[in-house]
Amino acid sequence: MASEHDKKILNAIFNPLLPIGEDISGGTINKIELPITDEEKEAAAIEVEGVNSAEVGNLEEALNLFDRAAKVSPNRASIYNNRAQVKRLLNDTKGALEDLNIAIELSGKHGNVYERALCQRGMIYRFEGKKDDALEDFKEAAQLGNSFAKTMVAQMNPYAAMCNKMLHDMFTKLKNGETDDAVNQ
Repeated sequence: MASEHDKKILNAIFNPLLPIGEDISGGTINKIELPITDEEKEAAAIEVEGVNSAEVGNLEEALNLFDRAAKVSPNRASIYNNRAQVKRLLNDTKGALEDLNIAIELSGKHGNVYERALCQRGMIYRFEGKKDDALEDFKEAAQLGNSFAKTMVAQMNPYAAMCNKMLHDMFTKLKNGETDDAVNQ
């Protein structure tokens, strides 16, 4: 079994974009377990069909299944998050954002669906050039322990980007046998 020190070293090696001391497994995820009604069970089964359809590339069928699931159980947050992913793949960014906002609201700002919806919305914001909005979503998901969000927060930090560029340049020079005053000191 690895010591705590060994785990920190391995984490720094395998997750170089995270701040020193940040561990991707260190966060806690707040889960709320609600009683599942018959409608929720039916919607969940339809949702699984939708996910399976999306995974094999039947996006229109998946969208129809998610629409059907939302009619059966309109308060199930995961349906909207999954439907948003399909809408993104179909280049319906506006519809995806609408569904993500619904998923975030319905999640009660807790759990896996909340984290995933924040990350997905953060990516849309980032691609749209809304960096502040993206960073806000990633920071919220990172505080809940989402490793992808932690990586995105680190990547979007201008100081981290500058340091990574400097390190990359230095290692490239060393690899190529180039030296300069900074490397020789």
